[in-house]
Amino acid sequence: MDIGKLMTLQGTLFLLTGIGIATRKCKLLGPEAQDMLTDLILYVILPCNIALSFRIDLNPELLKNLGLCFLVAWVIQGVAWTMSKLLYRGYTTSAKRVLQYATVCSNGGFLGNPIAESVFGASGLMYASVFLIPQRIVMWSAGVTLFTEAPDKKTLIKKVLTHPCILAVFAGIFLMVFDPPLPGFIEKTASSLGSCTTPLSMLMVGMILSDVTDIRSMFSWPIVRYTLIRLILLPGIVFIGCRLTGIDPLVTGVSVLMTAMPAACMTTVLAAKYHGDTMCASKCVVFSTAMTLASLPLWCMVLTM
Repeated sequence: MDIGKLMTLQGTLFLLTGIGIATRKCKLLGPEAQDMLTDLILYVILPCNIALSFRIDLNPELLKNLGLCFLVAWVIQGVAWTMSKLLYRGYTTSAKRVLQYATVCSNGGFLGNPIAESVFGASGLMYASVFLIPQRIVMWSAGVTLFTEAPDKKTLIKKVLTHPCILAVFAGIFLMVFDPPLPGFIEKTASSLGSCTTPLSMLMVGMILSDVTDIRSMFSWPIVRYTLIRLILLPGIVFIGCRLTGIDPLVTGVSVLMTAMPAACMTTVLAAKYHGDTMCASKCVVFSTAMTLASLPLWCMVLTM
């Protein structure tokens, strides 16, 4: 287990957030820039990142365990979705949407993949990439419905299916299944744009957090409770379930580790775009990410014992 690499990734997230705070405090960027940044991430940068994330090589010898990992990931999404519907009753609608989305969708893409590779090697990275496919589908389909409002189901379905990020999922699945050759300049352009997703998202989180005047609110019970659910309860359920059913140790390890990731930074982006509780979203992202400084090394030790 490479603790140094883990700390580097977590430190990167916090430094990017701090830069976002500084840009607002120094008045380099105003509220209008935040709105423009949100649209840029959702409609241009993130779709490129999603589509290219599906370009993975499937070795026929690994298909059985990869298929098992894929199935486990779908089960976890179902469990997380059910829990999100049951655990946040009594919250305001805007906060409830944020907490539900953050429970279903983690920051597995940025933190999960490199950590899985660090702990389990190249095979861990491949399994983690497959594990993320169901989450990417859910976060840009059912997940979006938590924020999106429409007069009727038909209109809602149309809005979701035509969302650039959903179209990117369809494009990604096509790329994964058929693996068509792409002109180098197209793939390089999409890759360059997609690599901006996490930096710009965390900058936006920092810009929103710059309005926080009471640091103690970061430790409010709803935020702490959510973090315990995201970092302890969900991966604990996965760990026990996989051990009881005798699932392959590598599949178990990757599944637990990917489930133990903090809130997805996209939680803040979607909350800002669809008028959710952006302050709650930013606090969930930052606080849960901070707590992984303790929780992830502990899970890594448990899984490698």
